[in-house]
Amino acid sequence: MKVLVTGATGFVGACLTRRLIELGYDVHIFSRAQSNRWRIADISQYVTEHEVDLRDEIVVTKRIADIRPSIIYHLATYGGFAFQKETVNIIESNLLGTVNLLRACEQIGFDYFIHTGSSAEYGMKLKPIQETDALKPVGDYGVFKAAATLFCQSEAIAKGLPVVTLRLFSPYGPWDDPRRLIPYIITSFLRRETPNLSKPTSVRDFIFIEDVLDLLLAIPQKPISTDRIFNLGSGQQDAIGDVAAVIAAIIGNCPAPAWGKVQPHRPEPQVWVADMTKVKSEFNWEPATSLRVGLEKTIMWFKDHLRYYP
Repeated sequence: MKVLVTGATGFVGACLTRRLIELGYDVHIFSRAQSNRWRIADISQYVTEHEVDLRDEIVVTKRIADIRPSIIYHLATYGGFAFQKETVNIIESNLLGTVNLLRACEQIGFDYFIHTGSSAEYGMKLKPIQETDALKPVGDYGVFKAAATLFCQSEAIAKGLPVVTLRLFSPYGPWDDPRRLIPYIITSFLRRETPNLSKPTSVRDFIFIEDVLDLLLAIPQKPISTDRIFNLGSGQQDAIGDVAAVIAAIIGNCPAPAWGKVQPHRPEPQVWVADMTKVKSEFNWEPATSLRVGLEKTIMWFKDHLRYYP
């Protein structure tokens, strides 16, 4: 079966690509000329790579017509990091790219189109976040991820298409981006360096990457339902101070973090956790990895691959 992955050079996309190869799928990936391929360099011979910019409607349409994938995992995104601020790029990458890709896939037909949204679509909440909560995103990234999700939902309902969106919370694990919180803390502690952090009370819903992949792979095994949007988190909220403490305890003999050295790039909510009731009921799935176990596995991997994190 042919499977297409966009964003395959990113953290979640690379991990998904690896899992799909292990399962024997015919894997195709879209990448751009400037994509950093360090995560997939050792598996490049097992995938068919296509140089495609999702913002180019003509090229996207031609490539999709040539490949004719049965399942599409759309993980390409831009704007999730504080330094990715260009509004036009955020609009084109998240919204226009999604429109071009889904419209091209509609022309050839497909079994499943799985789009990854973001918890940033919800904005500030005071309770565990449900899929039916009003969207009040703060910042360009959340706004246009929400727009892409709503476009996917609209196309699915209007045309009866098998399209699902998973709103990701905070995945972590092997191959994670060095600029993200958990890899930064781990690599700092492994080198006996002091990590500069913001507030220990800031909260996130962290979910181990293997649990993310399990759900991504479970979705195409189930007939499409009337529900189109699902949260993808652990259903547990943790303060980053507690996460840093667990990492320090696992590694041992670590310096204390320097709190207050980094300013948050957005307002920090008191509650940031996914209500996972809907997705557990729909797919009979729930995260299998506790934060402690996930961090232990991640640290073990980082010890063996620290060369990737200069």
